[in-house]
Amino acid sequence: MSFSKDFLWGGATAANQYEGGWDQGGKGVSSSDCCTRGSRTQPRKVTYKTSDGVVHADMMFGLDAPEDAVFGCYEGFDYPSHEGADFYHRYKEDIALMGEMGYKTFRMSINWTRIFPLGYEEEPNEEGLKFYDDVFDECLKHGIKPLVTLSHYETPVGLTNKWGSWVDARTIECFCRYVKTVGERYKGKVEYWLTFNEINCLGFGGWMAAGVPSRDPQKIADAAKHQLIASAKAVQILHAIDANNKVGNMIGYGMIYPHTCAPRDVLKAWSSFNGSYFYCDVQARGYYPAYKLKEYERNGIEFSLTEEEKETLKNGTVDFISFSYYMSNCASDDPEVLANQGGNMMFGVKNPYLKASDWGWQIDPTGLRLSLDYMYDRYQLPLMVVENGLGAQDQVEEDGSIHDSYRIDYLRDHIKAMKDAIEIDGVELWGYTPWGCIDLVSASTGEMHKRYGFVYVDYQDDGTGQGDRSKKDSFDWYKKVISSNGEDLD
Repeated sequence: MSFSKDFLWGGATAANQYEGGWDQGGKGVSSSDCCTRGSRTQPRKVTYKTSDGVVHADMMFGLDAPEDAVFGCYEGFDYPSHEGADFYHRYKEDIALMGEMGYKTFRMSINWTRIFPLGYEEEPNEEGLKFYDDVFDECLKHGIKPLVTLSHYETPVGLTNKWGSWVDARTIECFCRYVKTVGERYKGKVEYWLTFNEINCLGFGGWMAAGVPSRDPQKIADAAKHQLIASAKAVQILHAIDANNKVGNMIGYGMIYPHTCAPRDVLKAWSSFNGSYFYCDVQARGYYPAYKLKEYERNGIEFSLTEEEKETLKNGTVDFISFSYYMSNCASDDPEVLANQGGNMMFGVKNPYLKASDWGWQIDPTGLRLSLDYMYDRYQLPLMVVENGLGAQDQVEEDGSIHDSYRIDYLRDHIKAMKDAIEIDGVELWGYTPWGCIDLVSASTGEMHKRYGFVYVDYQDDGTGQGDRSKKDSFDWYKKVISSNGEDLD
């Protein structure tokens, strides 16, 4: 068998995109709650008010707000995370569907603002703690082990408005208080933890990953340092609470190919990889890599670590590495190529050998095998693929059926790539949780229209729909994959 007998098959979601109930149960406002709905052509925006009383909405990616900005939710804007897919009220129904598919694990996040509404309180919100007690109990009832992300694009806006969120070192203490609270509360219920979701997203904008309303390189470097220290402290806290806890990191990862075999393109691809490797290097190895220190030096970024901080990073390395993989990119150092680039999302050069999704994300299962090989060779730690999937426009037929053969094809090819990485390359892989196992709001565009799930959720971007759940063809296919432990992919 390619996959181990205790391989963790499941699916992945995030509270900010799925949970809803944004102002219920004592929950506070998170960074995602302030993000408007967007589309393929209209970027998501972040709302704030300045001291003159004027409400502004600036682009989420590339946000650079004035110092007097007060972030929040204001009338006249559509905030999709406020309702999400309503897991807050329908978690029993949804977890039952996951149990029917045979999930071994369910990757989800705790919304920090449901536990500490402003982020800096001394005492937690009991109603929020009770909600996750109920969710975890429901998972365990169905034989599903929770895989919990502690911070998944859900920074308390209270911390942003108070002192700039992760730019300020005081946020470390607030995060550690939160980690200690949930670690102690859910001891025996949660065994697998992830610290920060796609922590390397800090590299192209501070808001999504850290609630930092700035692109200033110095502030991003400071926020990264504070998150990396907080991650290391979280590992130590959770290990001290329960020796059975397994704590991993999580980065956004994808193969980066040189656009040509020109040496300058090869060098460009290699340097581009460091945008992902940097965070993982610190979390897995326990120290800042030389190439990052040199980059800071070249760019005039002030950086230092105390001896205590160095010890924290050294003693707080992760037990395993997890990452998201959706696509690959090409890198070029040719100005003419860059002037006509048309790759994935906001970066990369299009690969002429690959097909793309409706949203321009190029489909490359071989890139997943290579990613597993690169990561395992570099770190020699167990791996988990905790996001992978195809965002598509699903069509509900007159009889209510949803034929998503394109999603099955995508997932089948990526599972085959994982099998090859295990069987041929010797990679140690612990689990696989495809993204958006049930339809939810897209993080990049804020749409419900961009669907990933095995289960269709009847919410539309125009506000219509009752939230009814319907199985897609991929539901029964993935159920078969799990029951056969990845051997039956037809």
